Amino acid sequence: MDISIVVPLLNEEESIQELYDWIARVMRSNHFSYEIIFVDDGSEDGSWELISELSRNHPEVKALKFHLNYGKSQALNAAFKEVNGDVVITMDADLQDNPEEIPELVRMIREENYDLVSGWKKKRYDSKLRKNLPSKLFNAAARKTSGLKLHDFNCGLKAYKIEVVKNVDVYGEMHRYIPVLAKNAGFSKIGEKVVQHQARKYGTTKFGMDRFINGFLDLITINFLARFGKRPMHLFGLLGTLMFVLGFAASLYIGVMKLLKLYWQEPAILVTDNPWFYIALSCMIIGSQFFLAGFLGELILRSKEKPNRYKIRETLNLSLGAGGKSLK
Repeated sequence: MDISIVVPLLNEEESIQELYDWIARVMRSNHFSYEIIFVDDGSEDGSWELISELSRNHPEVKALKFHLNYGKSQALNAAFKEVNGDVVITMDADLQDNPEEIPELVRMIREENYDLVSGWKKKRYDSKLRKNLPSKLFNAAARKTSGLKLHDFNCGLKAYKIEVVKNVDVYGEMHRYIPVLAKNAGFSKIGEKVVQHQARKYGTTKFGMDRFINGFLDLITINFLARFGKRPMHLFGLLGTLMFVLGFAASLYIGVMKLLKLYWQEPAILVTDNPWFYIALSCMIIGSQFFLAGFLGELILRSKEKPNRYKIRETLNLSLGAGGKSLK
């Protein structure tokens, strides 16, 4: 199969039929073999019923329905376990991503051998204060910390080699930083393409202040895990060693000075009356706790089992993969 198109959605009943028709027209005109995987992230409107109707009439339409609203990252994670195409496309269901961009994205993956190509909505039609400004702050911070020279990390329209999506674990709000996750997983050839942004035709944006805050926290998490996620002792052991050595050296100095003053018969306060003694003691205790945290982190890494982060209520034209637990 040439292409798998993944479309996560939440309450997008009005746009689904139009989006499917648009995608199908582009796929047929370019003679691609394809599948479309819709992931209903707990919609409360008629989205699932419409997707069910599409899947009955069009075998290339496949779908997952979540029991609750688990978020876009979980939707992508579930779909990535089911894709079969050589090239995987992700796009939003709100018609703001233009399917006409897909052939060029596929060409860049196949002919220029990119691992991942991210869209860049250079000209946007969103609210400047509510979405454009936060997006610029996200992207500036992500560029600075990741070293990737992308302008729009959060663009929903992306293309991937199938090897990338099978080896990247997307969770939390990490869908914003999939290029960073891909780079950390060893897929370093990451490109960008300017894509056309469509104004939202139906419904309202799901972007809110909570996502703005969570996005920055997730960026910090990504960079921390990339450096120390596999060996937490490298961080906590270093901090513990520094704190313990500092505290021990200070305690040794206080003790030696006390003995010297007694030897020289000079007046000297009790060690326990010296505030620096308690600072030194605290440093040694904190250092020991950092060591303990590092050991516990190593033990957890070696014994943990990945939990099911979402429950799938129903599937269409799919055999359930390993991503979640079915309620059927």
